[in-house]
Amino acid sequence: MVGTKVKCGSRTKTADTNRHLVLIDVENLAGTACPTPVELAWVEQRLHEVIADFGDSQCVVACSHRAARTVAFAFPQALRRWRSGRDGADLALLDEMSDLRVMQRYGRVTLCSGDGIFAEPLATLAEAGIETSVVSMARSLSARLRLSARHVVALPDNGTTPPMAGFGEAS
Repeated sequence: MVGTKVKCGSRTKTADTNRHLVLIDVENLAGTACPTPVELAWVEQRLHEVIADFGDSQCVVACSHRAARTVAFAFPQALRRWRSGRDGADLALLDEMSDLRVMQRYGRVTLCSGDGIFAEPLATLAEAGIETSVVSMARSLSARLRLSARHVVALPDNGTTPPMAGFGEAS
């Protein structure tokens, strides 16, 4: 097995460097708590453009319960996590990041969000030897999060933001 040694507590594990985990805070990238199918298609298209192996990676997408059905249809191959309440999607992704199996199973982790709440857990993964990346909208990228990742892709805000639902469309 090709791998990287990862310290997990007092033990050292070998993580498969070929496995890639993509964690998606879809509400953050779409810019709304209840993204439409059009907005979700925009998010997925951007992720395919900037993450070379997006289609082959293990993806976990998180959102609130209100957006769960729409997100489930938009990301059918992804593991889906939803949680209600303030920062529900963030908390669901934090649970995924804190799972020690991430350090054992993945050599790379890409976080798709700009929220600073992820800075410390992402830095912890990087310190454990996992290659870390962040994909975020430029306008919502936390300075702390930017510093915690090895690679950062800031999606431009210049007219390429998710399309909003027009008059008469459900939102």
